[in-house]
Amino acid sequence: MAAIKKIGFIGTGIMGAAMAGHLMDAGFEVSVYNRTKSKAQALIERGARWCETVGACAAGQDVVITIVGYPKDVEEIYLGAGGIVESASAGAYLVDMTTSSPILAEKIFTAAQAKGLHAVDAPVTGGDVGARNATLTILVGGDQADFDALQPVFAAMGKNIVYEGSAGAGQKTKACNQIAIAGTLAGVCEAFAYAKASGLDVEKVYSAIATGAAGSFQMTGVARRGLDGDFNPGFMVKHLSKDLAIGTETATAYGASLPILAMVLHEVRKLEASGDGNLGTQALLKYYGVAD
Repeated sequence: MAAIKKIGFIGTGIMGAAMAGHLMDAGFEVSVYNRTKSKAQALIERGARWCETVGACAAGQDVVITIVGYPKDVEEIYLGAGGIVESASAGAYLVDMTTSSPILAEKIFTAAQAKGLHAVDAPVTGGDVGARNATLTILVGGDQADFDALQPVFAAMGKNIVYEGSAGAGQKTKACNQIAIAGTLAGVCEAFAYAKASGLDVEKVYSAIATGAAGSFQMTGVARRGLDGDFNPGFMVKHLSKDLAIGTETATAYGASLPILAMVLHEVRKLEASGDGNLGTQALLKYYGVAD
């Protein structure tokens, strides 16, 4: 295939806007679509072409990239009437960077293949900071040849770009990542809940353990913000809830027993129900009574 020049980018939220911006910086011609146009305005002002529909954003592109909210959104924009699979040009690469269901990723791969398209699942880790700094980890499932062809595109957005295997493997790996995060973040919150309940100075405990064997990004990069009273989202509680639900549902399908995952999913759903779904995941400190 000729060199990739034209990219349609669908989903310009907290992470997507920064990722699309890096693609523009790398010299790609970027077209954008978002349900809320104002979230794409800065990109439009920089020269991105605005599209009125998902189908218009997919048509005529070498690559179509999506990073949207939930698996139901992914299914709608890829497989629905006027969607990406229906609208993309033969030979185009379809790259879903949403954290979504591996089962759905396999379904999209099959539908795309039948239309002469190349679909990969490529969820990311690194949050808003990684998106802004173009240092995301990108976890890719699909055909090896498609992964190789997309290297210039991935390199504009991330640093650690890993081919995980066949269709769905990227999403499965992302589920592993979110499962690890869930247990780690809950453990950090429990540590500070114990410190507070036992009469210790939480800040002194943080200073003592954050750089030792108990240290982690969830402690220094996430919980630290909550301890400082900053609950602005780098990654929202409601999105963690979605990710952990995917992990729980697919674990059942694969025959894996994950009790810690189930516990943390219960906790974040409680936070959602209390109106904290749009806060950052450091809000789990509120569930444990460490923060107000």
